[in-house]
Order: sequence, then structure tokens, then C-alpha cells
Amino acid sequence: MKAHTDYQKIEYQGQPAFVLVPWEDFDRIRPWLEGEKIHAAGVPQAVVEAHILRDTPIVRAWREHLGITQGELAAKMGVSQAAVAKLEKPNAKPRRATLAKVAAALGIARAELDV
Repeated sequence: MKAHTDYQKIEYQGQPAFVLVPWEDFDRIRPWLEGEKIHAAGVPQAVVEAHILRDTPIVRAWREHLGITQGELAAKMGVSQAAVAKLEKPNAKPRRATLAKVAAALGIARAELDV
């Protein structure tokens, strides 16, 4: 697990103006900054931060953001809790059909899982 990083905040006239982050973190979030994907898809900032900055798998980031358990998501999807746990592993590569079921169960658009 990655150690916590304290980012340096630089203020201008009493307001936050810049944040100094390690290159590795910046490189990971650069695609998000360069595109409008977050805004177009409507992905909440908390989900983005969990997924991009803390390496939380996207299914887990959404589930935790919505405040539901693996068991609750499993019940909505019609699968076992163990199946949801597999989807939330860092190296999971769920099929598009599976992601569509996840999105429907979470009440989000399928595109909001494409992070």
C-alpha cells in the first residue's frame, strides 16, 4: 500500500492557488486534467480521488461513495458477495456486460465506470 503524501498548498492573496504534488501522482491524474471525461461523465470528485490517488478499484470507489456494502451490491446484481469482492480486486478485468450490471445496480451510467 502506498504511504500517505501531504501535498503542499500554495496560496495567493489568502486563497489556494496551486498544489505541489509528487510527479508520480501528477502523472497518474494527468489524463483526467487534460480531458473533460470527469465533467462529461459526472463522476463525483470523491470517486475520482479514491480511484486515481488511492488506487481504489473503480467499482469499490463507487460502492463506498454510495454507502453500500458488497453484500448489498451483490444482491442488486443477483450474484454472490464473493463475486463482487473479485470485481473489486486491483487487477480485476470485468467484461463490459458485467460492468453494465454493476452500473445498473449502482444506479449510475455505464460510462461512469470507464476510468
